[in-house]
Amino acid sequence: MNHRLRTFLLAAGGFLAALAIAAVIATYVVLQPDRFTSLLQARAKAVGLQLSLASPATPTIWPKPALELDGVTVRGASGGAPLIVAARGKLVLPWRTLMGRDTSMSRLEVEGARIDLDAVSAYLDTLPQRPSTAGATLPTIDAGFRISRGTLLRGNRLLLSNVEADAGRLASGRRFSLSLAASTADGSPYQVMLATVPTLRDGVLTLEDVALDIASTGRFEAKLKGDATWRGAADVGASLSGRLDRAAASPFDVVLDVTPANQDGPLYIAMKLDGDAGHADLRVPPLALADWWAGMHGSGAPALPPLLGSADVQSIDAAGVQVKGLRIRATPNVPVPATSTAAPAGAP
Repeated sequence: MNHRLRTFLLAAGGFLAALAIAAVIATYVVLQPDRFTSLLQARAKAVGLQLSLASPATPTIWPKPALELDGVTVRGASGGAPLIVAARGKLVLPWRTLMGRDTSMSRLEVEGARIDLDAVSAYLDTLPQRPSTAGATLPTIDAGFRISRGTLLRGNRLLLSNVEADAGRLASGRRFSLSLAASTADGSPYQVMLATVPTLRDGVLTLEDVALDIASTGRFEAKLKGDATWRGAADVGASLSGRLDRAAASPFDVVLDVTPANQDGPLYIAMKLDGDAGHADLRVPPLALADWWAGMHGSGAPALPPLLGSADVQSIDAAGVQVKGLRIRATPNVPVPATSTAAPAGAP
């Protein structure tokens, strides 16, 4: 290698090294990690939360401008147990951030998040109570978010693992989509996909063109469409219809209606099933349904929630329990008479 070529290569190498150093410095100067960290903390503080990082945010510009977040912890304003603890996070920024003082965010990605429902419930209890006459609200999410390898806990009890969630921007008049996949404590996988156009006007939130898909791989898949309305408090109404396909049994046509609470009764979900394997026309309060679902994972015997209506179904597979020959006749203020044969799912 002659002297001129060696000199040229050294000069080119020095120039590229200087350019790389300048790019790194420019990235820090333009993105200003402290600015966005302070912005995140300010937004958390505005809703009564504390956000802290294990180390300062690190900027990057490839493949998109972003800030790498390490050791994300979210607590209530008064401290206590963390609501969310995440190993890593990424705050994706629009390219225009490099051109000025724009502080908008495109997307928030969180990896290895642990969410404690007990801590979340304690935080919600600290929020001011909204008047019962207050209308509906729609919390705006400027940036979409993604959660990967998440875990949902209640104290030390595992509720969901392998949580994968992905959502777009949430704003009135804009189509919103949400996908969620997770495994229950017994390892059963579930997937939920929701798409709708939320519109908030004069204290009334309308969810138009709702498409709801719920599935458990190898077990069932339900596809429902319809609309919903919320006017505040327990004034919720919805009408969804579709089809429930089961892996080892005939399908059902499904109709779900939500009737708002009033002076005569609580909020109810009415469900109608119609198929070759049976028929059902039932109503159940959502809170009772949630308690029943949690109890199905406990050590107690399978039990039915408070129901109204009737059902004659050959078999139902839910929460790892298979119920065969289910017959229900339930009227108000009368205990639910039901006859069935229950066995673990997959049992002969």
